Amino acid sequence: MMQETISIQGLNERSREIFRHIVEDYLLTGIPVGSRTLSRRLSVPLSPASIRNVMADLEDSGLLYAPHTSAGRLPTDKGLRLFIDGLLEIGDLSEEERHSIEGRCAAAGRNYTDMLTAASDLLSDLSGFAGLVTVPKNDQALKHLEIVSLSPDKALVVMVTVNGVVENRLMRVPPGLTPSALVEAGNYLCDRLRGRTIREARETIQREIESHRAQLDALAAQVVEAGLAEWAGGQDNPARLIIRGRARLLDDVTAIEDLERLRRLFDEMESKTDILNVLDLASEGDGVRIFIGAESKLFSLSGSSMIVAPFTDGSQRIVGSIGVIGPTRLNYARIIPMVDYTARVIGRLMG
Repeated sequence: MMQETISIQGLNERSREIFRHIVEDYLLTGIPVGSRTLSRRLSVPLSPASIRNVMADLEDSGLLYAPHTSAGRLPTDKGLRLFIDGLLEIGDLSEEERHSIEGRCAAAGRNYTDMLTAASDLLSDLSGFAGLVTVPKNDQALKHLEIVSLSPDKALVVMVTVNGVVENRLMRVPPGLTPSALVEAGNYLCDRLRGRTIREARETIQREIESHRAQLDALAAQVVEAGLAEWAGGQDNPARLIIRGRARLLDDVTAIEDLERLRRLFDEMESKTDILNVLDLASEGDGVRIFIGAESKLFSLSGSSMIVAPFTDGSQRIVGSIGVIGPTRLNYARIIPMVDYTARVIGRLMG
């Protein structure tokens, strides 16, 4: 049967009330709602038989489905979308929640990777599900760069942008590199990168190394080349995505089918490229975006939802997204303003 496109305005008052009760119960309990239960809740009394007729019409429209024979009804992904777009009453954050978001993000300091990790942790804590965030590639002009030796094969790279944002990155160094060669590589990079982005300076530096105009120790040159290759890497770099609080998703498990759904979601999280593609979609416009189940190819198997919002840098450019991922039975009314406010706080701090 072809399912017609339907809007909230296309439902009569009786259908709208029954539909609203079913979706609200699902979001609260996850349990199908039957006609007898509904008959006790409606503002205008209706017999269970009349309610079943309305439920059947809503099912024919693709808004509800029956998980088992003779069971109550649950909303489909299409039904959830209709509810969110047309009936959902968005809540507001308490002052305590606003202060908590601002305080946790600001406490992470000027290292924006730490700040975004803290924000993702915070969203996981507040929502009870998993928080996720993209760490934007640092394409701001640099003011300072320093390489600090940590061990014979590891070094810490400290980069400070002209906007004062500090980013720390670990990198491997070639065997046999002396401390003086490491300092030499750091000084060389700092001189060439000052006032320029890594991408802008990359070709010039590589030409200098290839033509031997860069007076660098051979091992120091390896450090410079390895650093440039890693720091200006491709868009599919999985380190751009941070997911926190995965274990919280297990708290919502009530049945074997829930475990299978979670297994698929964890598989999707491991394949970070697909999630990054969805987050990139969220960065194409202002405001919160909601991806529900089969609406997105990514979540068609796991039946999950993701609520995300973009955040900006000091130039008001959208540079990343932050949000919450979990089952379709999310508390949308509470999480939507939470994600939106966190994204705006990040934007202020990055500015």
